[in-house]
Amino acid sequence: MAVKHLNITVSGKVQGVSFRASTKAVADQLGVRGFILNQPDGSVYLEAEADDWNMQLFLDWCNEGPQGTVITSLQSDEGEIKNYRNFEIVKRAPQQAL
Repeated sequence: MAVKHLNITVSGKVQGVSFRASTKAVADQLGVRGFILNQPDGSVYLEAEADDWNMQLFLDWCNEGPQGTVITSLQSDEGEIKNYRNFEIVKRAPQQAL
């Protein structure tokens, strides 16, 4: 299966509801690699790499989030594979992601 890379921005009530921690747990279960971080505008930004099947499951999760989350929009764009080793919660985007 081919690995794909997605740049994803999730907007709505996604900060202060354990969105990042829950998303990391789901990513770890699905074998998704990449990172997630809070944005100043209240959204979260993540980069994810996985095969098509697990990526779809992961995107479905990102559209729902944990209890208390209210998603108003989710934007995803395919990007260049960066071969992340794991999925991390970060304070700012890794240099290669900028």
